[in-house]
Amino acid sequence: MAEAWLLDNSAWARSIQPDGLSPSVAHRFADDLANGKFVACLPFRLEAQYSARDAQHFEWIGRVLDRLRYFELSDEAEERAAACQSQLIKTGHHRIPPVDIMIAAIADVEGLGVIHYDADYDLVLEHSDLSFESRWLAPHGSL
Repeated sequence: MAEAWLLDNSAWARSIQPDGLSPSVAHRFADDLANGKFVACLPFRLEAQYSARDAQHFEWIGRVLDRLRYFELSDEAEERAAACQSQLIKTGHHRIPPVDIMIAAIADVEGLGVIHYDADYDLVLEHSDLSFESRWLAPHGSL
């Protein structure tokens, strides 16, 4: 099991909604967040703050995310992301959002898992040579 989980906005956005998760899933997410199991990267942060309702919410998201350990989109991760997109087009899956590909590439390079609620990560694993542990926030189709 991955030591740390790179956040994707599909998991983050659902986790901060009061009625977005079952109590057991919400509790596990809160525990993992409090115990430093989640990490971030700039592509995720930009997507999370893009979803802010207003300036106050934007700042709150920033304060929460500032407490997380960050991983950069290194030159190696950039190369892995570009190669991944090239591999995906050969199977008709090149329309996966670039942010998801960058997050997957960072996870691959840094040995991280990705926590999400997004089938695109399954497609990346199936149709590219990126390797990372994929963890659904909740079972697919349950939210």
